Amino acid sequence: MTRLRWGMIGGGEGSQIGPAHRLGALADGQFDLVAGALDADPDRGRDFARRLGIAPDRAYGDWQEMLEGERNREDRLDLVTVATPNATHFEITRAFLQAGFHVLCEKPMTMTVEEAEEIVCVARDTGRICAVNYCYSAYPMVREMRAMVRSGQIGKVRLVVTNFSHGHHADAADADNPRVRWRYDPALAGNSGQFADCGIHAMHMASFVTGDQVERVSADFVSAIPSRVLEDDAMVNFRMAGGTVGRLWTSSVAVGRQHGFDIQVFGETGGLRWASEQPNQVWYTPLGGRTQIIEKGEPGLSEDAARLSRVPIAHPEGFPLAVANIYVDLAAAIRGETRDGIPLAEDGLRSVAAIHACVSSARAGGQWVDARPPMFR
Repeated sequence: MTRLRWGMIGGGEGSQIGPAHRLGALADGQFDLVAGALDADPDRGRDFARRLGIAPDRAYGDWQEMLEGERNREDRLDLVTVATPNATHFEITRAFLQAGFHVLCEKPMTMTVEEAEEIVCVARDTGRICAVNYCYSAYPMVREMRAMVRSGQIGKVRLVVTNFSHGHHADAADADNPRVRWRYDPALAGNSGQFADCGIHAMHMASFVTGDQVERVSADFVSAIPSRVLEDDAMVNFRMAGGTVGRLWTSSVAVGRQHGFDIQVFGETGGLRWASEQPNQVWYTPLGGRTQIIEKGEPGLSEDAARLSRVPIAHPEGFPLAVANIYVDLAAAIRGETRDGIPLAEDGLRSVAAIHACVSSARAGGQWVDARPPMFR
């Protein structure tokens, strides 16, 4: 099997997300990293690309140079990953889609709903895949939860509670750290800080597991560190199209929490829980019964959970392997196979619309706001 050609924009040396993409994309022998514009500093980006084994003529100084360099090559890229700051996602993603490349974009996909709707339209018009890196949905036991909900094992879902909270931005003295500062700067992050950074992972997970879509939101945002323009803590209530009630908390100032991403789904006949810090297990409680722990790798799991389990039972799945599951399914889709569960531009659009709805709600004192993008109403 010929490996697909992969290029990366952003994710340079010192990047938080870059190594996860490189580990994930290369884990299964599906892709070769052959091109990159990896840093805002052209010389630093070219140097790092060459150290990663990228040929000098495909180690680009910026994304525009990369687009022009790759557009007409016979061995052009099969997939481009956009892992740059939020404000640049739209322009880069649109340009590569229009040039006929498949794209995996980091979240949030764009800064505005109008931009996100345009990305959906461009992807549909060009027939190219535009995926969004909601990689937590690719953990095997998250897929098991979704399969259990789909099969009716917990009955009709009544309530979903999810949170993504940590304390790594709680030090006000760390305000000038560049890895922290941009997340609360509207010029780079958009109109939301913590909710756009982490909260939309939790909201996407709620929709992914339940198979339902968010329709309305009521939000409360706060900047616990007053110098921040954008919020570092948010509480969001939401209602889904199928009647499910949702509760979501996200924070970056929750001292003592490390990577507090978890989700609980409560149905008529049972409940489920998954936590990213214990990703091998799903806790399942049938109505009137005892709580059971379902382990990754054990017999009888759903086809998706079994397929995406990488290591034997009792060995933990890591975050880069969840990213790898996104890439392995993208490789299959690029080759023409059907793969359920890839987060696409439509999912990115719903998330961007939810961000703007939550911002509007928070500014209006928690007023309920329609969270659906206009093209889906």
